[in-house]
Amino acid sequence: MRVLELGQFLAGPFAGCILGYFGAEVIKVEPPGGDPLRHWRAMQDGTSLWWRSLARNKKSVVLDLRTERGQELTARLAECSDVLIENFRPGTMERWNLGPERFTADHPRLVYARISGYGQTGPYAHKPGFASVCEGFGGLRHLIGEPGSAPMRANLSLGDSLAGLHAALGIVLALLHRERDSQNDEQGGKGQVVDVALYESVFNVLEATFVEYDGLGLIRQGAGTTITGIAPTNTYRCSDGRYLIIGANGDSIFRRLAEAIGQPELGDDPRFVDNPARVEHSEILDEILGQWCGARPSAEALEIFEKSRVPAGPIYDVADIAADPHYQAREQFHTLHVGERTLRVPAISPRLTETPGASQWAGPELGEHTEEVLAELLGEASSGD
Repeated sequence: MRVLELGQFLAGPFAGCILGYFGAEVIKVEPPGGDPLRHWRAMQDGTSLWWRSLARNKKSVVLDLRTERGQELTARLAECSDVLIENFRPGTMERWNLGPERFTADHPRLVYARISGYGQTGPYAHKPGFASVCEGFGGLRHLIGEPGSAPMRANLSLGDSLAGLHAALGIVLALLHRERDSQNDEQGGKGQVVDVALYESVFNVLEATFVEYDGLGLIRQGAGTTITGIAPTNTYRCSDGRYLIIGANGDSIFRRLAEAIGQPELGDDPRFVDNPARVEHSEILDEILGQWCGARPSAEALEIFEKSRVPAGPIYDVADIAADPHYQAREQFHTLHVGERTLRVPAISPRLTETPGASQWAGPELGEHTEEVLAELLGEASSGD
């Protein structure tokens, strides 16, 4: 599969990164100055480390989509591709004469993935949609933080990443449909438009919040380190200052937890006998568990819980992740070469037994493959467009 990636920053490029990891040929079209992500956050030798990871396995082609020549070459590249990914504001591709309707007649097999803040239709389609804004509009930010406090965000662009995941899924579904459709279509099966909105990708992971509102008028609020309606599931500080998470909300698991902390009578206490009762008395339960954890170092607490088969674990930062033997045993880090340096990048899930993904090379230099791609696919010499 050949993927033509026209997006910038994160959502579209993340979708392209996933597809490239699992074997697609990804041709990334960049403007003359390059994707701005090349210069975001931590830099090494003048290039963002984020870029090296997100643009892995891709070929970089420089074309100016604001010029007729750039538009013509991009259209020709699309015509020999299976998938096109773009994440510009709705209407931009049409102004460049690169909208999906351009390819309907001559390349009906093209899967055309569009990622935007609010989708291609609706009264808000024209609005610029960054991840931070769409996380709020999609309902996620409202659920993060302490009750009564200002909503918080994870120190990540979750809206973009979720949109990229949804785009990759939508593309694979469209390709599967095309493959099945090809059995009854002399032209080999039809592509379609995949319309991904950041806010909808966020809204898609909000579990039961909407049906609880529609059925009972409930509006779930932020719950700090806990989660509404389930107990015990919380974070506790140990004597060494490290935090751990305990998730013992099943009735049998809670009885094992009670045994593990030396208070087996809690398993038969009417206040804690089942999840509804534990939720009602969660503050008392959290105080008990907080005192127990606070009296011992985290390693000792985790060892006790592991022996008792109680789900519990540490809160890791990336340094902890890099040193953990389980991550290493699962080959979660791939080593790539960047010039004379080496750089480890994370593997991408899921793991497939027969067709595993791979990190073949780091994000390329700007325009590194322009001449190669234009010559091989279009029979054109690079013209700097």
